[in-house]
Amino acid sequence: MSTPDWIVLVATLLSIIVYGIFRSRTTRDLDGYFLSNREMPWYLILLSIMGTQASAITFLSAPGQAYTDGMRFVQYYFGLPLAMVILCITFLPIFHKLKIYTAYEFLEKRFDLKTRTFTSFLFLLSRGLSTGISVYAPSIILSSILGWNIYITNIIMGGLLIIYTVSGGAKAVAYTQQLQLGIVFTGMFLAGYTVVKLLPEGIGFSDALSISGKMGRLNVITTGQTAEGFDWTDRYNIFSGVIGGFFLALSYFGTDQSQVGRYLTAKSIRESRIGLLMNGLVKVPMQFFILLIGALVFVFYQFNPSPLFFNKVPIEEVRQTSYRDSLSAVEKEHAVILEKKKQAVAKFPLLVSTHADAEKEKVITEMRVLQEEEEQLRSRVKGIIKSSNVKGEANDTNYIFLRFVMDYLPAGLVGLLIAVIFLAAWGSIAAALNSLASATMVDFHKKFFSKSQSDEQEYKTSRLYTLGWGIFCIVVAELVTGMGSLIEAVNVLGSWFYGVILGIFLVAFYLKKIGGNAVFWAALAGEVLVITMYAQTNLAWLWLNAIGAIAVIIFAVLLQGILFQKEHKKA
Repeated sequence: MSTPDWIVLVATLLSIIVYGIFRSRTTRDLDGYFLSNREMPWYLILLSIMGTQASAITFLSAPGQAYTDGMRFVQYYFGLPLAMVILCITFLPIFHKLKIYTAYEFLEKRFDLKTRTFTSFLFLLSRGLSTGISVYAPSIILSSILGWNIYITNIIMGGLLIIYTVSGGAKAVAYTQQLQLGIVFTGMFLAGYTVVKLLPEGIGFSDALSISGKMGRLNVITTGQTAEGFDWTDRYNIFSGVIGGFFLALSYFGTDQSQVGRYLTAKSIRESRIGLLMNGLVKVPMQFFILLIGALVFVFYQFNPSPLFFNKVPIEEVRQTSYRDSLSAVEKEHAVILEKKKQAVAKFPLLVSTHADAEKEKVITEMRVLQEEEEQLRSRVKGIIKSSNVKGEANDTNYIFLRFVMDYLPAGLVGLLIAVIFLAAWGSIAAALNSLASATMVDFHKKFFSKSQSDEQEYKTSRLYTLGWGIFCIVVAELVTGMGSLIEAVNVLGSWFYGVILGIFLVAFYLKKIGGNAVFWAALAGEVLVITMYAQTNLAWLWLNAIGAIAVIIFAVLLQGILFQKEHKKA
């Protein structure tokens, strides 16, 4: 990066740290550290919810997802608005009335201690692993910029995040996310604007959309229907998005402490409701825009030389192995395709101005064929990287947007965009670590280890748990290095657990005759079913959320009727 980029990057990050420290003053007890003394207004709730879910993975991996697979990933969010309405009607009033620290406290009041403990454990496991993946995302940036080993950058990035989170608690998270998201949206808007401005003269935004659509990157709505019927293995379509996405969103925002902890900080139930409902309105357009940037970057590379592989590190490592000749051969084939593409698109701007639609269609068809040939070469390179056993990962989806930013954006804006991804990481990971510490402290430490600590002692213990979870997430980041699309990976991981957790809460809210033993064993059976289906079938992962929730409900009803008829439910 240039000197102006480093100045912008460092100044932006330091301003966030200073602002977070300034706004993090609160009471030194659990209410202050985890819930900001329950005094947050609705707009901070909204920004905190969005900042928690909009991690570095969102801004780093989503454009690459659209570049490689189109925009159909946005369907994953279509069930979210309805989920927000259900939360405001059912979940939210109960959580606020009980004045709880974690969502899982309610389960002990409704069922028993073992159900609360098991559900909290599932949350800790899923959120701890997901946060480890989130730590890895910004490490990719440091590794690419500085050329450092990814394992070292995981430790550095995780260490910075631990310091940032341990010191501030929930109040620092909420207030810094307010400033972070302002910078994030500004940076992403400038990135989208710059992509269009860098297109050849005569090709505007509408032309870029037309090209992107005809080359399969604006596939916002897909049905999953094939000649043989509905394809249950299709990852993203309108049905899996609305149904599976609804169950996932209901579980994530209604039972995941990283989100529940955000709206429990509100000063009233009205403030929480407004924050959640606004999130339901804003999230889909936000994700659409981020994916659209990836589709525009795809168009940009139709008119400019595209890298054969967007991550430089493993390519350079392969050159030092016996596979260098194989790589060189593929690169020569790629150079031929790039020359053909250059010749094909050279006349396109002129065709746009003359409205020669038939000729434009001919050029786009040729571009599509050349793109398919290029994708075949990219697959061969990925195979070479895997075969050579170099340390770099063989999937470059997460590097596509980053490579564009580093290669083409003007000085200063590069630093801002890198800062955007860092800030998104800090906001989401800080909130996750805070929620992991709160669940550990409230659901385990105070129940099983020490029930009589002073407020000051509980405050200090909570900070130690935050530190411990930070270290755990660094270890996870080291283990997941080399994973493919991060935005997909983190959601697949959540789907292993979210449906089952949601099923427990749905039984608690709506099936008053079901007792603790029935729902506990139903949850265990449901979790086994979900993991088995993921491992043994090719079912699209979004459906696992619906299956897990429905399975727990059915198993609980059956077990209550067969084995636990005389069990007395709790009020």
